[in-house]
Amino acid sequence: MNDLLQKAVDAHGGLKRWNEISSVKVAASLTGAIWFVKSQGDYLKNVVMTMDTKTERITTDFPGQDKRFLFTPARLVMEKRDGTVLLERNDPEKSFEGQTRETPWDDLHVAYFQGEALWTYLNTPFLYTQPGFETEEIASIEVSGETWRRLKVTFPDRIKSHTREQISCFGPDGLIRRHDYTVDILGGATGLNYASDYRDVDGIIFPTKRRIYAYEGDYQLVPEPLLVKIDMGEITLQ
Repeated sequence: MNDLLQKAVDAHGGLKRWNEISSVKVAASLTGAIWFVKSQGDYLKNVVMTMDTKTERITTDFPGQDKRFLFTPARLVMEKRDGTVLLERNDPEKSFEGQTRETPWDDLHVAYFQGEALWTYLNTPFLYTQPGFETEEIASIEVSGETWRRLKVTFPDRIKSHTREQISCFGPDGLIRRHDYTVDILGGATGLNYASDYRDVDGIIFPTKRRIYAYEGDYQLVPEPLLVKIDMGEITLQ
């Protein structure tokens, strides 16, 4: 690990503690303009996600509804709680080919976008220590009176995320402040993902609020609309 990644990992609880954890369970609400653009407004307003920390996999339960999503990069399933399969899709990334900004999403498009996004977010910054990731500290930026150190991260091909090259910005305390990227399955749409409201959960520090906006040019915030709003409630580690 380079100096910045080491500082970030330590600030979020340390690799030793993280490696003792196999899964993270989060009650959350995922709202914002993107879901309405895709004709799926408030679909993820009340969900419980269980994320595997070692393998790219998330199970998403819908309290009060007889369904859940099972996400892996290679296969998506929507099933009843008793395991009865309702929908399934192999190689789901291909289903986004040819889509435009206005193309409505079906249930499994939602499941894929949510899965690749939240698995990355919830694993950061520990994810970057896994084999195959390349990290490099790039020029710092000044934001709201703070110096944010920036880590450019190149993802290995085996991981499905928004795009292969992303930037994580860390405050003076080493905690993540913002995550910058484009989104391949949205035609290269831009994202500034602001993280805040940190919480210590059994030794691991999670930002429990995320607000995601578009950007123009050299990471200039587009304040309207709020594309994605993530609020996390109870978080448990296993």
